[in-house]
Amino acid sequence: MAPASLAERLLSLRARITSAARRVGRDPGEITLIGVTKRVDASRVAEAISLGLTDLGENYVQEAREKIPAVREIVRAGKVPRAPRWHGIGQLQRNKAREAVALFDVIHSVDRIELARELDRRAAEAGRSLEVFLQVNLSGEAQKGGVLPSSLGELAAECAKLAHLVPIGLMAVPAESPDPQAARPTFAALCELARGLRDAVGSDRFVALSMGMSHDFEVAIEEGATHIRVGTALFGPRER
Repeated sequence: MAPASLAERLLSLRARITSAARRVGRDPGEITLIGVTKRVDASRVAEAISLGLTDLGENYVQEAREKIPAVREIVRAGKVPRAPRWHGIGQLQRNKAREAVALFDVIHSVDRIELARELDRRAAEAGRSLEVFLQVNLSGEAQKGGVLPSSLGELAAECAKLAHLVPIGLMAVPAESPDPQAARPTFAALCELARGLRDAVGSDRFVALSMGMSHDFEVAIEEGATHIRVGTALFGPRER
């Protein structure tokens, strides 16, 4: 059997998103599918945009600095109908903040106040506001990054003081497991943390939840995800 085309994969993903949302009485339109383009070439990314994908995610500034301009050139040439919205979804170092602000529309991995302040400073220099997610470490794995739940309130309060950052929600990466259901407690905990922040700050911030990847996004949707980050299930296995 021939491998599924990109169009077929995207159609299948949309159907699975709809089914997962309807199982728990949610509107599928509330869920943003972010196509993770790590090690996916610009022409294939452009194909995904032409098929209707509006949001794309990159893990590394180093890769994004080459790919995003290449995709923009394809858009300008009229080969795809619209420019996508770019999400920075990987861990971010302070010394990459200026580039990240120039490249991304949304950053999902703010996990310390020093990084938040640097992003705010760079956004001010660029004359723009930057939407961000606060990344929370719920797995206990240091390599995952993220603020500890006990320090989340302090980080959120400090970010709220920054004029050029707009904290829209929380992000988490669960511990790896072949069983998608193993991630459910992490997703439920992130949802509860967001609810607590909304109650504490009394605002409509922190309504978004960035959680769920190729193998567990349906569970994430059932637990309240608004943004899912899908690479392999959309583009196929990555080239090494």
